[in-house]
Amino acid sequence: MLDVAVIDDPAVAAVSLDPVRAGLLAALAEPASAASLAAGAGLTRQKANYHLRALERSGLIELVEERRKGNCTERVMRATAASYVISPAAMAAVAPDTARARDQLSARWLIALAARLVRDVGVLLTRAAAARQPLATFAVDAEIRFGSAADRAAFLQELSGSLEQLAVKYHDPAATGGRLHRLVLAVHPSITKPGALALADAPVTKEAS
Repeated sequence: MLDVAVIDDPAVAAVSLDPVRAGLLAALAEPASAASLAAGAGLTRQKANYHLRALERSGLIELVEERRKGNCTERVMRATAASYVISPAAMAAVAPDTARARDQLSARWLIALAARLVRDVGVLLTRAAAARQPLATFAVDAEIRFGSAADRAAFLQELSGSLEQLAVKYHDPAATGGRLHRLVLAVHPSITKPGALALADAPVTKEAS
């Protein structure tokens, strides 16, 4: 079982988003049969089997073992990953485009960058798993409380300068056997209140169109 799988096929995404199938998929983090799943989900065994076949055809679950019970064979299934993420590639025609609104202060550009990150790392993760090779990645997650908007602006300016110096120092376009890496850094307000409360307190910002 993979730790995480990225779904880039629209048909598979549609299967995973069905509420009943999503519930069965979550339950199959541990191997189970249609009979045991049906009881927990409030479904008939026939209905549970119907949904399980759809999940299996989509590659979201896999057969672990078959058990003989009298004249019947019980199929024990398991999810192919502990968690799933739907890639923007599943909606390629309407996916955010990083070529538009290239403004470092634009939330829309940040969303486009994040969408590209999910798409690209999903492809790399799938390829690495198929090749049984590790994937070299690195991420930083931190929270900073700025005393003022001026402090935040100064921090971003200093950070940008430091990153530019590092990029110039280590970037070697002529390196034989070198491999390009993409660096994405995001800064955004932390969400401290859930749902409608967060929307009510959200700051009004001006973005480039």
